[in-house]
Amino acid sequence: MEKIEHTTVPTNGINMHVASIGTGPVVLFLHGFPELWYSWRHQLLYLSSRGYRAIAPDLRGYGDTDAPPSTTSYTIFHIVGDLVGLVDKLGIEQVFLVGHDWGAIIAWYFCMLRPDRVKALVNTSVAFLPRNPARKTVDGFRALFGDDHYICRFQEPGEVEEEFAQIDTAKLMKKLLIMFNTPKAPCIPKKTGFTGLPDPSALPSWLSEEDINYYATKFNQKGFTGGLNYYRCLNLTWELAAPWTRVQIKVPVKFIVGDLDLVYNIPGTKEYIHNGGFKKDVPLLQEVVVMEGVAHFLNQEKPEEVSEHIYDFINEF
Repeated sequence: MEKIEHTTVPTNGINMHVASIGTGPVVLFLHGFPELWYSWRHQLLYLSSRGYRAIAPDLRGYGDTDAPPSTTSYTIFHIVGDLVGLVDKLGIEQVFLVGHDWGAIIAWYFCMLRPDRVKALVNTSVAFLPRNPARKTVDGFRALFGDDHYICRFQEPGEVEEEFAQIDTAKLMKKLLIMFNTPKAPCIPKKTGFTGLPDPSALPSWLSEEDINYYATKFNQKGFTGGLNYYRCLNLTWELAAPWTRVQIKVPVKFIVGDLDLVYNIPGTKEYIHNGGFKKDVPLLQEVVVMEGVAHFLNQEKPEEVSEHIYDFINEF
């Protein structure tokens, strides 16, 4: 881990913290919520030892990267703009892209908007979500799961931050990581709130106290608002993305998901992935891997297997 280099790169009006290691073709890793570059620590070491330059930024609003104050500065277009600026600044023409959770959503849009910059994509957890011109994104989640669904609860600026502030950050990280690592969609009634989430009796084997403390230290410094603003911009992104309705993803793709992942278990998702819809929207989809007994944080829960899956695919190019 001490061989990982940490630099700050100016891009798209912000300063972005970047962790990188190795030399060779570039693999760009994109993290999710509530995470950091650190979620890719295992993959950075694995890929760099096999002849790749592995790069994982803290995305806008996270960790040691700047967090613009405006809620509306966190659309997909801002984030993809940050990443295009990053690879430009580093003098990189094309990357292998790897995404998880929000990072996966960003990776799909990166490929949609700038396929010329991507050699191939390994995406995990979140399949491509074709834009529904008849219904805004948050409205879709509300219709499926009701007002208590975490995405709906995250919408009001400042509200969830107040709840989070009542909980020790290390304890909150444990609660959130375990809440998101179950197949059931998390719904948190306002009455009980996030303080009412159960305290985990023990950490899962893939998480150490040291890991929790790293996340907690960074979220203590930065707060959660930047990450929450991605959710608050879902409907704004939906509006701005209208010109790209029905645009296909035209880069080679491998998709990996755990069968216990909460996103995989959203009604209709399995049918979309396995019954032809996914392949129609992503015509160069070459492989779908469903990992049995694995939940949302697959890159940390099964680091060796996920790293091998990434390596096996990008090594073909």
